[in-house]
Amino acid sequence: MEIGSQIRKYRNAQKLSQEELAEKIYVTRQTISNWENKKSYPDIHSLLLLSSVFEISLDRLIKGDIEKMKQEIDKEEVERFNHLGKRFALLFIASVVMFVPLTVFLKMYGVIIWAILYLMTLVIAFRVEKLKENHDIHTYKEIVAFSEGKTLDEIQKQREIGKRPYQTALKFIAGACAGAAIAAIALKALSVK
Repeated sequence: MEIGSQIRKYRNAQKLSQEELAEKIYVTRQTISNWENKKSYPDIHSLLLLSSVFEISLDRLIKGDIEKMKQEIDKEEVERFNHLGKRFALLFIASVVMFVPLTVFLKMYGVIIWAILYLMTLVIAFRVEKLKENHDIHTYKEIVAFSEGKTLDEIQKQREIGKRPYQTALKFIAGACAGAAIAAIALKALSVK
């Protein structure tokens, strides 16, 4: 990322020490050092303060980084999500297609095998969600969105963050209910024969 070089360049142009700049944007000197040495990336609020202190546009401050962020987002999403997406699709199709044959031929053991297959599908789904958190994809998307003139205010961000755990739990519960209903129907059909 180029932001470290940009911060150093504009800080030196204004003859500010790291401490002086840190005071102006309400962070520590160590934070400035980490940004300049590419150990961390400033959040959107710090970027706005930096552009104000340096009297330059945000676009100019993060000029080289936007394309790199887009590539990082694309690379992470395309490679990992495609790989996990394929695994999820295969497991999902297998769990749907294999339910009836497993229960008809293996009875209760078939239901157990299907349940294991179904749980593996859920694990892959949760891994996809974990990848989003681990790679800080949301932060990069916020910066890219802001550079394109799109922003989320704090209330919208908090609402979106607040929805995520509930959505995941609801998906899990709905999937479990659907699986239980299918299992009950199959067991009832088996007991009729």
